[in-house]
Amino acid sequence: MRLKPLLAARLTTGVLAGLLAITAAAQNTAPAPAAPEPGQVLASGTVPDEATKAAVLAKLRELYGADKVVDQIAVGPVAMPANWNDYVQKLITPDLRQISRGQLKIDGNTVSLRGEVANEAVRQKIAGTVAASLNPTYTVNNGLRVSAADQAVLDRTLANRTIEFESGQATLTPAGRAILDEMVAAMQKLKGRKIEIIGHTDSAGLRASNVNLSQARAATVKSYLAAHGIPEELLSASGQGPDRPIASNDTADGRARNRRIEFRLAQ
Repeated sequence: MRLKPLLAARLTTGVLAGLLAITAAAQNTAPAPAAPEPGQVLASGTVPDEATKAAVLAKLRELYGADKVVDQIAVGPVAMPANWNDYVQKLITPDLRQISRGQLKIDGNTVSLRGEVANEAVRQKIAGTVAASLNPTYTVNNGLRVSAADQAVLDRTLANRTIEFESGQATLTPAGRAILDEMVAAMQKLKGRKIEIIGHTDSAGLRASNVNLSQARAATVKSYLAAHGIPEELLSASGQGPDRPIASNDTADGRARNRRIEFRLAQ
């Protein structure tokens, strides 16, 4: 008897923390996936052929960047439901970027979502979009939850303000340092919670240069926080470059909003 394919994707990039898994997991035919590093998406599971594996990885790399996707997908004797490849492709969408520390798991005809989202409207929208993209033979388990109160402490302190740097550099301005001093006080209230520092840029210039700049700025923020009393082992830094804008890059105001530092609680 051939087993069901299973795909599990752990969404850990940026706001996402993640795992994408396609595997016959009930039969333990695939090794347990390793924990992804901050900023990575771990893809694991078992699929029936190399073409299916290549299609899944291509979609993930398109969404998150080739350097962010860790391939642990195996090829083995599993049988796919009708049009399974097409449905998997429909499920790997930009909506996944709104999930923090999450998991998308596709086990035959069962789709499971876990992780944190910003609010109830986002939770319902993502689950509704997933259900609408599948046929009635599929079951969707919505395990998404609204971010915990500790995340709200960080969000309220940052208050949609931008951590400022010197133009084109990873050097903090006095205004940027002043906001970080407030973030230090907020983080000290979180009793040892691990925090991801995520750098973002606008889309002007080369993507590779923007990714490097966003990483450097996140590292600068990490160093500043560590120097002002936050244990370095509680902090991680990653750069998303221009890949997750929150405003249009067609205007100066939108570009300014996209050049930002994000703080997310890690699991």
